[in-house]
Amino acid sequence: MADVILKPIGNFDLTVEAEVVTPDNFAGKTADEIGKVLVWQGPAEYPLTDFFTVEGNGGSSAEDTTIIVDGEIPRVKRIGQQMTAGKVIIKGSAGMHVGSAMEGGEIIVEGDADSWVGMEMKGGSILIKGNTKDHLGCAYRGSWKGMTGGRITVEGDAVSQVGGGLSGGEIIINGNVKHFCGIRISSGLIVVKGNAFRTVGAEMTGGTIVVGGNIERFTPGFELVDIESDLKFNDIECPGEYNKFTGDYAIPQKGKGTLYVSCDNNECL
Repeated sequence: MADVILKPIGNFDLTVEAEVVTPDNFAGKTADEIGKVLVWQGPAEYPLTDFFTVEGNGGSSAEDTTIIVDGEIPRVKRIGQQMTAGKVIIKGSAGMHVGSAMEGGEIIVEGDADSWVGMEMKGGSILIKGNTKDHLGCAYRGSWKGMTGGRITVEGDAVSQVGGGLSGGEIIINGNVKHFCGIRISSGLIVVKGNAFRTVGAEMTGGTIVVGGNIERFTPGFELVDIESDLKFNDIECPGEYNKFTGDYAIPQKGKGTLYVSCDNNECL
């Protein structure tokens, strides 16, 4: 495995669009060639070396290439977009659209990430060790189908519209979420181990959502069908007792999803 190390040095007053920073694009290139790859900042393109130092050559293939971003890049967008193999490690926080439309490989963000992580993701894995913002694994504006495969794990909190339009894959949030988690999902799995504020599973027609904490404002349109204990989905374990609901019955003549809600943390249900 060959390592390419990028160290941020440039002026990030305007955000940088860096969708070219993927193992697919760096494979087979020398450090000098990688440094000449162009990225957008505002209305103009600039070589990558205007913003990063580059150490190391790409591997013989994307699968053999690891990109290590050694520093904070909260104003760099689209790292790992559409990557199919290899690995990206960001040793700090990252900007918007990390791993958007990703098809394979692995991304690790050791800090926080901005909105739209894993937008319409198709495969691979993303791990955010800090917190993230809105639209994790979500459909793009105007689209009905979001993430279709792969796995996103957030060790901290997410905000709103987690997994909007989810049609496959898995999202695990170890912390809390806010509004519209799992809106319009048709397949796949969302596990929130903390609390959710409101409208969990609104307009869902399939798939599974698990909330291990408290839902402050429960969504109308769900029917309690059972109580189950110690849930397990592949290697994802959800210990405890859960109320099992189906819905959303506010959506007529469509399939229904499954919503599991912690009994202990939602005694009013």
